[in-house]
Amino acid sequence: MTEVETAERHKSKMEKKKAARDKIMAAKTETRGLVIVHTGKGKGKSTAAWGMALRTLGYGRRVGIVQFVKGKWDTGERVTFEKFGDQCVIEAHGEGFSWESQDLERDKAAAARAWAAVTTMMADDTISLLILDEINIALRYGQLDAAMVVDALKSKRADLHMVLTGRNALDEIIDVADLVTEMTLVKHPFRSGIKAQEGIEF
Repeated sequence: MTEVETAERHKSKMEKKKAARDKIMAAKTETRGLVIVHTGKGKGKSTAAWGMALRTLGYGRRVGIVQFVKGKWDTGERVTFEKFGDQCVIEAHGEGFSWESQDLERDKAAAARAWAAVTTMMADDTISLLILDEINIALRYGQLDAAMVVDALKSKRADLHMVLTGRNALDEIIDVADLVTEMTLVKHPFRSGIKAQEGIEF
């Protein structure tokens, strides 16, 4: 096949693909707030949520972020997002990972404080995107009532986007979500003896 024939074949193929894609896109007319879940054993769940937050801020919209686990840590993302002032409301209520606190009642109290912050932000109609960072961890360990969270997600206002991060998302959370992404672990430096580093993990 000559270069001209190859180019013509490619052009014809792409024209058909574009026509099919345009037809699909023409049928997508609804816009509404989504429930988005980032889960799985792979790295990048919270990082993907931070990226969405930056995108939202770029359009001049307000973002709310509630951290359920990393409350004790000084993280690069918190330092960054606090610089946006009132355009980004960020609260950290976690007590660290469950194996660090080893106190379920204390973890439940921290999760309850974080959930109270979530409900306050959900009621604020100036917030366009609300991130519940590592809430899946709190749900997995029974620090929060899953039915309560599901009910809140189902009854949220129509234009609010919510992102729930953390591995081992419960089935009932996945069921109520509009978009679920599972991060798959292929390789991680921790397994080679490399500890978490500033700017990469936190």
